[in-house]
Amino acid sequence: MVPNALGRLIPEEIDGKKLKPFMGAHAGHGGGRKAAPPIRAVPDYAKKLRASLDETIDACGIKDGMTISFHHHLRNGDYVVNMVVDKLAERGLKDLTLVPSALFPIHEPLIGHIENGVISHIEGSMNGPVGRACSLGKISKACILRSHGGRYRAIQDGDIQIDVAFIAAPAADHFGNCNGHSGPSACGVMGYALADSLYADKTVVLTDNLQPFPVFPWVIRGGNVDHVCTVEKIGDPELIISGTTRITRSPTRQLIAEYAARFVRDIGMLDEPDFSFQSGAGGISLAFLKYLGDIMREKGVVARFARGGSNRYLVDMLEEGLIEYILDGQCFDLAGVRSLRENPRHLETDPFTSYCYHTKGNFAPMVKVGILGATEIDIDFNVNVNTHTDGWLLHGIGGFTDVTDSQITMITAPLLRGRLPVITDSVTTVTAPGEVIDVLVTERGIAVNPAREDILARLKGSDLPVRTIGELRDMAVSLSGVPEKPEYEDRVVALIEWRDGTVIDTVRQLKVQA
Repeated sequence: MVPNALGRLIPEEIDGKKLKPFMGAHAGHGGGRKAAPPIRAVPDYAKKLRASLDETIDACGIKDGMTISFHHHLRNGDYVVNMVVDKLAERGLKDLTLVPSALFPIHEPLIGHIENGVISHIEGSMNGPVGRACSLGKISKACILRSHGGRYRAIQDGDIQIDVAFIAAPAADHFGNCNGHSGPSACGVMGYALADSLYADKTVVLTDNLQPFPVFPWVIRGGNVDHVCTVEKIGDPELIISGTTRITRSPTRQLIAEYAARFVRDIGMLDEPDFSFQSGAGGISLAFLKYLGDIMREKGVVARFARGGSNRYLVDMLEEGLIEYILDGQCFDLAGVRSLRENPRHLETDPFTSYCYHTKGNFAPMVKVGILGATEIDIDFNVNVNTHTDGWLLHGIGGFTDVTDSQITMITAPLLRGRLPVITDSVTTVTAPGEVIDVLVTERGIAVNPAREDILARLKGSDLPVRTIGELRDMAVSLSGVPEKPEYEDRVVALIEWRDGTVIDTVRQLKVQA
């Protein structure tokens, strides 16, 4: 084990792979390469259609130890991951690596395939039950969690070599052109599958809505697709929305959202040209949109763009004229899906354009303010979004570390969550380093990273409750006490990658009482 730049101990090697310790938020800028996938010309472009999923799997030649990938734009309504892995398990395949952009509670059946050896490794975000299984050491090889931009980078750079990509497509033609805009399973944006289609050895489009050629816009292009297969249903779009994508009704969290919006106003950000922002789909973030909209109306401000995940609150602001464009990476509800389909100022983006660190530039640094949530933050402003104070791995990274390139990165969180302090001396797991986190907003006050003296100067004259992060930590501890630290086994069960491919932290197997 060797220390990285934050002092976190990182294995020099795991499962035969040499690791690169995190060296700093911007130390790896400018690296990377484009891994060239093999191009096997399809003999007859008119005959990509396969009669069944079984025939499609036969055509792909999937063997033990291969790597298969999926996208998650249908979120907790996705049917494709379970459908495909069940078929692979029926064939007796073992030691498969899954590379999903994210897994959700609906994917809990994968645990059975983990326990019987069908799946030995996961490189992707794990939200819920599969993450819990990882914490218990059920997955035989160490998993890797990456951000959306980090995942694109890893595929592009060749860190991940995908044998077969399975792409759930709400609308597709027989050539393989597809998008998520229409059809009974419309999910809106499909950009997280772009890297898979470009770099996988073989790409499969699964659809429940086969349309005449050409399907357009072709978010995934048929020239990158080997096989097309129709299935009864790829998912339930009603389940794209979840409990974390509804506006909060909590007075405490409403106050946090109000403070965050007033902070943006009081530091003069709304007076700058080309104001832009990114807000997540959590309850506080959605309430922030409501308060920010009120302030923008009062000041007559129109944002040049808002970075999505889109939702009905962001769509309302677009349609009212408070935002010129939504640059959307993921639709979080059906209002976002509708708007993407109908409004020419609602634009579909992908992680290469918006987040990938190994490019000639992405637009994340153009975002004026990024508003994010967290499970923990420590007195050095290091942030955890993957594990909880009890050590359970229950969340992915999503776009969190990518958004920290915003000109101001703001964390919104209650002082206590589940009677445990959100602010700690040292976070359980570091997802993002304090050097990229600028502000913490709680219901008891706002703490600014001391490195951002410019923000503190702009807050002079504001009536917002400005505190030090140490003061907020002390308030939290006085209310709840110091939580007990979780107990771990020695084994590392997951790696947390920074967006440049270095390892910023590890997650160890939990000791659990019998």
